[in-house]
Amino acid sequence: MKLANVTGVGIGRDEHSGTDVVVVFVTRKVPRDRLLADDVVPQELEGVPVRVLAIGDVRAQDGTP
Repeated sequence: MKLANVTGVGIGRDEHSGTDVVVVFVTRKVPRDRLLADDVVPQELEGVPVRVLAIGDVRAQDGTP
């Protein structure tokens, strides 16, 4: 969550292979070569593949319809 653009993390399944993955939610995808080394999302964590999913800005809502 300390990485640039990261807004959340979760678990899921890869839509192609069906394997378990760690999903990292970001506001927008940025090419690796444009990120600081400390802000690059790893390709795997503890042997589990990581998928990056751009979801835009996240804002809290007050629950009013």
